[in-house]
Amino acid sequence: MFSHAGTLALRELDRIGVQLDPQKGEGQALFSQIKERAKAIADSIQSAVVASDEVVHFSVLALLCQGHLLIDDLPGVGKTLLAKSLAGVISASFKRIQFTPDLLPTDITGGMVYNSQEGRFNFVAGPIFAQVVLADEINRATPRTQSALLEAMGERQVSCDGFTYPLPELFLVIATQNQVDYESTFPLPYAQLDRFLLSLRLGYPQALGEVQILERNREGEPVVEPVATVEEITQFHRQLRQVEISRPVMEYIAYIAQATRSHPDLHIGLSPRGSVALEWAAQGEAGMSGRGYVTPEDVKAVAEPVLRHRLLPKRSGPVNMTELIGEILQSVPVPL
Repeated sequence: MFSHAGTLALRELDRIGVQLDPQKGEGQALFSQIKERAKAIADSIQSAVVASDEVVHFSVLALLCQGHLLIDDLPGVGKTLLAKSLAGVISASFKRIQFTPDLLPTDITGGMVYNSQEGRFNFVAGPIFAQVVLADEINRATPRTQSALLEAMGERQVSCDGFTYPLPELFLVIATQNQVDYESTFPLPYAQLDRFLLSLRLGYPQALGEVQILERNREGEPVVEPVATVEEITQFHRQLRQVEISRPVMEYIAYIAQATRSHPDLHIGLSPRGSVALEWAAQGEAGMSGRGYVTPEDVKAVAEPVLRHRLLPKRSGPVNMTELIGEILQSVPVPL
């Protein structure tokens, strides 16, 4: 399944990775810095948010990769606090949009407003023009309003009356959905789901975790301490794009995508955009691990949060996506 030349390339990349020891190469020292800063960000978030290490890790991954994040879980488990903490930990500008059925697209993007003093229409930016945007209960808005986010999430810009307005260089949408209370809701279309890099579920905390929540909320909502800047995160984002990914690992991603498209229990598998997202998330995982190259283990580590919201099962009943994705990964040979 994998080419002989590609396998040799992977082995050569591993050899280079050994040479790029933090004490021997500037390149690896750079990724060691990303690893250290990512840990500091995770520790700061966990000082306010009671969540599993995995949830916090992938939240930081989304931040460093500047990939949009979908949090689909029960009410009251800390989805909004997690979004606020991701913004606060880097002192980013933050806007919260409460999605409701009567919300209009211009309530999100902004629009042209007549200025009587100047005698002309001027564009007034909406809340989407922030570095971190919380789209709270996104599935409560109508499809027309939901679609207002498509251009912003996909192209990081807003178009209005023939003009294009760029969004901030660091731009992250964190959307939440509740798993219960589906009255007056509109499921997100696949095209929009595909624009989220990762999807996460927080779940209920353990008993000791709930005690921590009670302790931390005695004096109001917990607030994180900033440990990084927007400029640093933007720089890390560019550096993670430079993480090496060999031909065999790219082939591995492609065969995973093919396996989802031919799986008998799936109506829709991973799109090419989803394959790119899997590659990008694996690059971020490698960089957060202090490495300048991607391994198949990085791909497997990020597969579930990348694939979960992109796969559409054929049957309408509940499907254990963790088991299904695990089955797909087991069916694809790992490059040696």
